[in-house]
Amino acid sequence: MLADPQSVTVNSVAISLPTITRGTNLSVYQSSDGNNKLSLSHTYGKRIRRVCRWDFRKLAANQFDTTINQYYSGAFYLVCDQPLAGYTAAELKLQSDGWLAYLAASSYAKITNFLGGET
Repeated sequence: MLADPQSVTVNSVAISLPTITRGTNLSVYQSSDGNNKLSLSHTYGKRIRRVCRWDFRKLAANQFDTTINQYYSGAFYLVCDQPLAGYTAAELKLQSDGWLAYLAASSYAKITNFLGGET
């Protein structure tokens, strides 16, 4: 179980995320304004699926009527789909280290490319 609260820094601003839900194989942390949420879950079946999800939203002007504000939201997920046997946690971490280093290289240029629609 992770510590309470969790903290995520976006654009140099730390966002405090106290626990709002804890259950079997699930924890959810949310900012006091409800604009940011971190969810961690584990599903066990024929394979193990581990999900770390970051949901975010903001209030901004409607693009068609700027006199009306509305919420816009998005999410990022990190998913590990692992077999029941064959990989240790340490081996999976090495795979994740390599993948995250690829994404982080050159000031996260690959993420910028990806978000720009490149394949």
